[in-house]
Amino acid sequence: MSAHKFLIWGGEGWVAGHLKELLQKQGKEVETTTIRMENRESVLQKLEEYKPTHVLNCAGVTGRPNVDWCEDNKEATIRSNVIGTLNLADCCWLKGIHITNFATGCIYHYDDEHPIGGKTFTEEDTANFSGSYYSATKSKVEEIMKQYSNALVLRLRMPVSDDLHPRSFVTKISKYEKVVNIPNSNTLLTDMLPVSIVLAENNETGVYNFTNPGAISHNEVLDLFAKYVRPGFTYSNFTVEEQSKILKAGRSNCELDTTKLVNKLKEYNVEIPEVHVAYEECFKRMAAGGTK
Repeated sequence: MSAHKFLIWGGEGWVAGHLKELLQKQGKEVETTTIRMENRESVLQKLEEYKPTHVLNCAGVTGRPNVDWCEDNKEATIRSNVIGTLNLADCCWLKGIHITNFATGCIYHYDDEHPIGGKTFTEEDTANFSGSYYSATKSKVEEIMKQYSNALVLRLRMPVSDDLHPRSFVTKISKYEKVVNIPNSNTLLTDMLPVSIVLAENNETGVYNFTNPGAISHNEVLDLFAKYVRPGFTYSNFTVEEQSKILKAGRSNCELDTTKLVNKLKEYNVEIPEVHVAYEECFKRMAAGGTK
């Protein structure tokens, strides 16, 4: 058994479940909790009782069925994503506990300086997307969060699992009547979650773009899905302008620069596959597992 003790916040969530299973397979001591992050006394009590060496924060609201929910529930979004996240980080700092915050890279959008296929967004770039209240709160929290000397911030984008879980990006776009055809950075959980454990156990801190290298379009994803998982699957496209007419909030489209992450992982002899390669392997695993 490892000397490290992991406590996962947001214990009933999708990513949290994958992390717990991964840590258990690695023989690590792990527990999950659903304590509300904004309840300071309860948070401190849990940290004192369990005495984790590492907290993995997967909690927060993204909205159901999607981030449009946050537009009509701003107070609840603030309470969880702002007050709660910062309270948990602060409590961990007081207790000398390393915290990994699973954040979002949906704080950027292609612009004149960062066009599609051109210059990508690094960890140092100022957020330029506030088209959704969800993204607006996330970028503000990150600015404060990175001041904590015990905090690792991992920016996920459009996470994908090896099944058709309702929260997986592939599941979502496979059910859309129409999709936009724009290249984006994606986070394939099978590749990336083990990396988060490596970084946490080595007490790395700061902000990392936490996606597979490269960018892949919605069409490319669905073409691979049809090739390996669901032969005969079809889809159609519409423009961003047409999409905006059916959404309450805007959507981020961007490619994140993974140079910092790739270079850091070289120190631990860890490699992550380019996003097109990662998707092919993901869909092959799906097909082998009987997913249709």
